[in-house]
Amino acid sequence: MRFDSFREGARLALEQIQTNRFRSGLTILGIVVGVATVMTMSAMITGIRSTILSEFEAAGPNNFFVARFDMNQVRISTGNSGPPWGNNPKITVDEARAIRDLPSIRQTVVGLDVNGEFTNGRARLARVSVAGRENGWPEFTHANLIAGHDMLPSDVKSANRVVLVTENLAEVMFGPIDPIGRTVRINGIPFEVIGVFRLADNIFTSLQKNLAIMPYTSAIKHLNAWDGMLGVFTITASGFTQGQAMDEVITLLRTGRGLGPGEENNFAVIRQDQIVDTFNRFTAAFFVIMIALSSVALMVGGVGVIAIMMIAVTERTREIGIRKAVGATRREILWQFLFEAVTLTVIGSGIGLALGGGAAFAIAAATPIPAAVPVQAILAALSMATFAGVVFGIWPAWRAARMDPVVALRYE
Repeated sequence: MRFDSFREGARLALEQIQTNRFRSGLTILGIVVGVATVMTMSAMITGIRSTILSEFEAAGPNNFFVARFDMNQVRISTGNSGPPWGNNPKITVDEARAIRDLPSIRQTVVGLDVNGEFTNGRARLARVSVAGRENGWPEFTHANLIAGHDMLPSDVKSANRVVLVTENLAEVMFGPIDPIGRTVRINGIPFEVIGVFRLADNIFTSLQKNLAIMPYTSAIKHLNAWDGMLGVFTITASGFTQGQAMDEVITLLRTGRGLGPGEENNFAVIRQDQIVDTFNRFTAAFFVIMIALSSVALMVGGVGVIAIMMIAVTERTREIGIRKAVGATRREILWQFLFEAVTLTVIGSGIGLALGGGAAFAIAAATPIPAAVPVQAILAALSMATFAGVVFGIWPAWRAARMDPVVALRYE
């Protein structure tokens, strides 16, 4: 009996949608927009997150970074006292060398970042990311040298004006001409191009096509890079855990800086997973905002469901009276109109799922973002749509079920 009621309700719901196509279409549209938004944004977040996690995993899960402060804990300050880490001593090259000599450390790379203006004749790029590094930097940067050679230890020691550039930057600056051995001016200072490298193909490559790498000493000496932002990229030696290596580094720095047992660290040792946790917090907040925005669209669609169902109840008052007169119960009338409301939202969610999935496929095909729709997003979208149909359809359905059959039969 209950199955027959469901089937009858579905049949009547589809008939009403076909009879009032334009009105039903406008009602469904809000549901479509909300569900498609959830699907598309979830797919993008999933793709970006998978890329970032794979990058960190490829860079080495046991690697970590020693810095003057923890950028994951940075907060905006409106006071005049400066940042809370302002009194922390700079990370020095001597400390980096001492870290490298620890048994638990296989390799360290000193580094800092700066921006520079690149010019070469008529070619000009106002803002190019420049990474000041030392030998060993490829272990922390997913790149392959495709022309020329890497910087030499003597280049780092003497702060020579040499630079390696991405193939895209080389093409912008020199066009079809071989850039190796040619000069590019960075902030007006001439540098010799000694190598061209290709970044691994991922989402970050498309965002940072133009990247230059030079000795960190050259960045400090010639580009006025601030050594206060010097950091140490650190690789854990085989046979040691990341925790053991970090403990040795912390002990070394605390001892060298004369910190007492009760004093806090005036430096930061940042694990790869801490950066991932920061990204997860960011994406979680973004996901909440996304849900809130899509909920607005669902709310609009829900208001439309109430409106169309109230109109349907009014238009079909006499029909309701006839059905009650021939024996239809309140429950059957309630299910009929509630099922119509849910059908509207389910159709909208189905179209939204298809559009969201298509958008995710298009994003994955046209961009480096490996957008993929997670199962959780599908379940969430369907749940939200069904919930909206029940919530926004319950009042019109209840009103129809409560009608007096005698009054309904006299309705014109």
